[in-house]
Amino acid sequence: MAGVYDALTARLAVEAGFDVVFVSGYCTAATQLGLPDFGYLTQTEIADTARRVCRSVRGTAVVVDGDTGYGNPLNVIRTVELFEEAGAAGIFLEDQQWPKKCGHMAGKRIVPAEEWLGKLQAAVDHRDRLFVVARTDARAVVGLDEACRRAQAAAAIGVDAVFVEAPESTDDMRAIAEATPGCTRVANMIETGKTPLLTPGELHDLGFDLVVSPLTGLLAATRALARAYEVLRREGTLRDHLELVTTFDDFGSVIDLERHYGLEARYTDAGS
Repeated sequence: MAGVYDALTARLAVEAGFDVVFVSGYCTAATQLGLPDFGYLTQTEIADTARRVCRSVRGTAVVVDGDTGYGNPLNVIRTVELFEEAGAAGIFLEDQQWPKKCGHMAGKRIVPAEEWLGKLQAAVDHRDRLFVVARTDARAVVGLDEACRRAQAAAAIGVDAVFVEAPESTDDMRAIAEATPGCTRVANMIETGKTPLLTPGELHDLGFDLVVSPLTGLLAATRALARAYEVLRREGTLRDHLELVTTFDDFGSVIDLERHYGLEARYTDAGS
């Protein structure tokens, strides 16, 4: 799954050939608010982003970062409803205390396992079609053994996949796979993050078949934008650096400009 954060990035991911995309809370907080993934993003803000993404790539499965569910089990039910109304196909729900932090940041705290499991049960009981992923951040907070125990407990209540966040080695990943037989497991591939960056084939061999690369687009776009803005500020024009930008006509194809010209012509001609 390629990480996306708005309608444009979703369309670019689908154009690249992805059948499933992931609306990242980290990316959405950064791009919509200009803030870190510190719990600033609200339930309705991520649901609105999901709605725009789903609308822009109809027919593509969109999985959405549900953070902690934004409260207690009743709030989780509301989050599930909002995501399904938006058109989402899946949700990630984690066991951090609120305000949460990105899984690869320091300073995370987790709730008691029973509290998290209650939220997951609420999601499973009240979802219509959402694929529910149980994410635990216990690896960094209290250790791998507890993280595996939490993943086992989540699997027992009927979630669709388990996600032990931020394993720090392939040995960690093997231990997670051995502790969760029969489960679909998530691997979170963050460039320069805590987990080894592996290929889908390598991850499959370790027992991980649901792979998300949530920050690739954001990190690539940030570097490209910073470079283009630096040149523009220094030289006042990109005339001698057009390799830094997509052409105007090529961008038009990304946003399906010709189709909209066709619609305009159709209904303008109908009235003449």
